[in-house]
Amino acid sequence: MRMPEMFSANGDYRVEHGDCIELMRRLEPESVEMCFADPPYNLQLQNELYRPNRTKVDAVDEEWDQFESMQAYDRFTEEWMTEVRRVLKPNGTLWVIGSYHNIYRVGTVLMDLGYWILNDIIWVKSNPMPNFRGVRFTNATETLIWAVRDRERKDYTFNYEQMKCYNDGKQMRSDWFIREGVCSGKERLRDEDGRKLHSTQKPEAILRMVVEASTNQGDLVLDPFIGSGTTAAVCKKLGRRCIGIDASEEYVCIAKERLARIEPGEWLEEEGRA
Repeated sequence: MRMPEMFSANGDYRVEHGDCIELMRRLEPESVEMCFADPPYNLQLQNELYRPNRTKVDAVDEEWDQFESMQAYDRFTEEWMTEVRRVLKPNGTLWVIGSYHNIYRVGTVLMDLGYWILNDIIWVKSNPMPNFRGVRFTNATETLIWAVRDRERKDYTFNYEQMKCYNDGKQMRSDWFIREGVCSGKERLRDEDGRKLHSTQKPEAILRMVVEASTNQGDLVLDPFIGSGTTAAVCKKLGRRCIGIDASEEYVCIAKERLARIEPGEWLEEEGRA
């Protein structure tokens, strides 16, 4: 792959600061095996949320998650998905994760652009945030859509046997219960005062399932919303290459520092697959 101007040719794990749509336009067409996207959820939060003990909930209220209307969000979704489709190989796949706030709109745009949905995966959280006001069910799941770029292609990567390892040797199901649940403990990135460095950091376990299911060693993975760098971290541990983009310079720095602490292929070596 000829390296685009915006990316350094040094190393297989690149994280760049900028607008994902503009930067993806500089990538070679049909050069990426898989894209994982954790786009803004457009939560449209109107009020602050408090627990019963009156402590404030650390919710997602950053500017990157705010859009002036649903139509503006749809346009944004169409623009970034169009660029992803251009850089995916004909048998490449796209994974998108979202909540009930956005996943149905994302799915509509995805289908309108010509992607073909292979599965919807339900991520069941072991430790979801409670519904503190007691006016709704506890929202304990998120949805991942897995789609191939071109409907006619049947040669997309699916590591069926490897995925059986996550289900006691039986065929892997589309409901994924991740024991770690919402990212917490030592894996959660925090500053010196204990504050979260990223409000929606995903656990590495969910990305490991995605990457191992639909890529092979040496494949190139794109993440246009790299955030704290989880996708790139997992790719490095599994011997995949990765290009990450984020509009936040702060998050890019966090992701780069995180990557610097990881040895290439360390998970493969632990399992004797290197």
